[in-house]
Amino acid sequence: MAHVEQTLNEITVDAANLYREETYTDLKAGSIRKMVPVKADGTEDDSRAAIFTAVTQVMTPGGVLPLTGEVPGAKTLQEAVDGFAAAIQQAVSDLREEMAALQRERASQIVVPGRDVPPSSDLLIH
Repeated sequence: MAHVEQTLNEITVDAANLYREETYTDLKAGSIRKMVPVKADGTEDDSRAAIFTAVTQVMTPGGVLPLTGEVPGAKTLQEAVDGFAAAIQQAVSDLREEMAALQRERASQIVVPGRDVPPSSDLLIH
């Protein structure tokens, strides 16, 4: 218990890396998050660029799956809107690669009698 308390006491916020979050949505396809860099006093930090992120959900056989992807190179909200689809497509591609890697790892594991077998993956996106 003391170790947990010590670890919790070591958690700090990096005052040089603060962002204010703004959210924009069309109430249909998804949302765009804009992370605006700010200084510790709350004023905007013009020395750092804003970060735009595309956010949506897709239905899979296993249920709703949230997808998030950075919109690379977007400097304005309009550029983020224009790059939304590509960012989500990249997020799906990254997810497929991650799932394939997990499946390869699982397939290469040695099966030991009496040991629980991991459940099969129902979250494949085709």
